[in-house]
Amino acid sequence: MTLAQIAGWAHTRFGKSEAPDTEALLAEVVPPALDHAGVPASMVDGIFVGCFNNGFSKQDFIGALPGMVAEDLALKPAVRVENACATGSAALYAALDFIESGRGKVALVVGVEKMTALPTADVGDILLGASYRKEEADVTGGFAGLFGRIAQSYFQKYGDQSEALAMIASKNHTNGAANPYAHMQKAFSVEQCNTISDKNPYVAQPLRRTDCSLISDGAAAMIVVHPDIAADLERAIAFRASTHTNDVLALSRRDPIAFDGARRAWAGSLEEAGMTLDDLDFVETHDCFTIAELIEYEAMGLAEPGKGADVIRNGVSARGGKLPINLSGGLKSKGHPIGATGVSMHVMAAMQLAGEAPEGVQAEKANVAGVFNMGGAAVANYCSIMERVK
Repeated sequence: MTLAQIAGWAHTRFGKSEAPDTEALLAEVVPPALDHAGVPASMVDGIFVGCFNNGFSKQDFIGALPGMVAEDLALKPAVRVENACATGSAALYAALDFIESGRGKVALVVGVEKMTALPTADVGDILLGASYRKEEADVTGGFAGLFGRIAQSYFQKYGDQSEALAMIASKNHTNGAANPYAHMQKAFSVEQCNTISDKNPYVAQPLRRTDCSLISDGAAAMIVVHPDIAADLERAIAFRASTHTNDVLALSRRDPIAFDGARRAWAGSLEEAGMTLDDLDFVETHDCFTIAELIEYEAMGLAEPGKGADVIRNGVSARGGKLPINLSGGLKSKGHPIGATGVSMHVMAAMQLAGEAPEGVQAEKANVAGVFNMGGAAVANYCSIMERVK
């Protein structure tokens, strides 16, 4: 079990934010997270900020920005980390290591991204920085094009799974409709998601608009503490396991539909926790595209390769199913501000475990959670297993 525990958090609504920049988004979550944990800024020993940036903002050196929104943080050791779409989890895991090593007892973790200020074409080019540009920069449709290729490869091997992808999209939008933090709080039927139309065109065949996560602004923060500190606080969410694996960056040098790094991350965390999937009450997984969630069903062990569609067709991953997946709405409905996503996923899981998730989002049973966040096309893979201890 990892030593550090989550004591509090804060989360903006994801979407097109009126906040003018990254600093303003940080201001919306840093003080509330400290208040929620019951920890003054003066107690913070280290700050870990996750932000992809790569051109979204001319203001870089983002690790120093929390000190601009809370005066008592200005002199605290701070660092910014980046690991593609898993940037937020990278920041969290750095904080866990910080506390595990004995370097500090209280850490502030923040994930943030301001994406919507730029034209869509510019956003697409910035995001391709998380691909292997030497081979993949010319793909049509940006990252959607990369995952379109992954979907094509999967369909060629296992048959057309368009309806299953539509079912995943519909499930996540239905869940997200109840989440006040979600970018798109609107349910869509399977038929709507499976029908090509002016509102749901192909983005990168066979992926349609409803198969793709949203370009969003947002921030999420959490306070991570040593158990000695947590003993005097209101709540504590512990990590039974935390595993980080990597795979080869270039899709040409591995099987793009195996998600082997994700499989190893899940296997590592389940082994560390001494658990099986049957011990989990729910999972938040990285559905940047619906094909990603489908393959992740297989990587986590819910289905054999090529049988991921059975999970959604049999209702296993639905609310009320054997293992509800993405009760928050996932990236598909909640949105995907790159640097904030990993922190957001862990905050959403912590809310559930603490019984503090929004009405309509809260799981009926929420004792043990799994979180899987990945960077790039399953290159950087983070898997956490969490439980409430206080």
